[in-house]
Amino acid sequence: MMTAAQMRAARALLGIDQKALAELSGLSLPTIQRMEASEGNVRGVVESLTRVVEALDRAGVELIGENAASNGGGRGLRLKSPKPAETP
Repeated sequence: MMTAAQMRAARALLGIDQKALAELSGLSLPTIQRMEASEGNVRGVVESLTRVVEALDRAGVELIGENAASNGGGRGLRLKSPKPAETP
């Protein structure tokens, strides 16, 4: 699964807008917009999600699942799990 935040971050890393991602994945701009508007995991047709993931992969973005190791080289980012609130 990919989260909407991962999708937006991947675009930011590539320096592309939603229209460019739509073109790279062969999907419509409204589809990309709906996917990125999802809360949490991206909602949509599995085939559409697969096309986005494959397009991002071809462009050089490795999506890393929660608690998964990164097998690729190069620079990257990972969002840390939020720390529990400390009690005074």
